[in-house]
Amino acid sequence: MRCRQLAVTLALQTIPAKVEGLRSKAKRLVERGRALQVRPGVFVALAVPAV
Repeated sequence: MRCRQLAVTLALQTIPAKVEGLRSKAKRLVERGRALQVRPGVFVALAVPAV
């Protein structure tokens, strides 16, 4: 999902500051192994094991 689409889904404003904030959070999730960056600006959540 693109960060702009994610902002719309989360009912955030689609101004560049909000979108860039989401992009940095998504990149952090990639570093932690919770998401995958398919191409620049496009992220996919990985499945979380049930507890």
